[in-house]
Amino acid sequence: MADVLLFHHALGQTDGFLAFADALRSAGHTVHAPDLYTGKSFATLDEGMANARSIGFGALLEQGVAAAEGLPDDLVYAGFSLGVMPAQRLAQTRAGARGAVLLDSAIPLGEFAPDWPAGVPVQVHGGEADEFFMDEGDVDAARAVVGAAGDGELFLYPGCGHLFADASAPAHDADAAALVQRRVLDFLARV
Repeated sequence: MADVLLFHHALGQTDGFLAFADALRSAGHTVHAPDLYTGKSFATLDEGMANARSIGFGALLEQGVAAAEGLPDDLVYAGFSLGVMPAQRLAQTRAGARGAVLLDSAIPLGEFAPDWPAGVPVQVHGGEADEFFMDEGDVDAARAVVGAAGDGELFLYPGCGHLFADASAPAHDADAAALVQRRVLDFLARV
């Protein structure tokens, strides 16, 4: 079973995010899910992003990286949207990573390290109707990451918007979310 460090999105630790973490736990995986918002959660992306800006994206990134301290080296790093920042940085820079799962976002190679680390598999999941993922460069970054990884997969979900795999988010798509969960569980079973 895998040991996973899972980071929340800009809405915080919503019920849907926690349910996703619990589904991984129910499959036998150990999931660490640090709360970078210290108990706050938000109903809209505008509110959540305003909170993230008030904390500072750099500070959130550093809090996420610090959350790995004291945990085993052989983690799978996973994140939803805003949580992709620390997940991807740790997967690219912390020795011993077993894999990465990036949901709703991807950061360009070179931001944290020049290349994707050898031997670290990655999955990226994004919605084709997600203007953040499709129109702001994330899909291009995802393609580059997957192309650079020896074992990389990019999954695009037709008609799905931002945070569609979170059951409590406005763009939730139950069928696509179930497929994401199944693909992530298959990934965790093989890493």
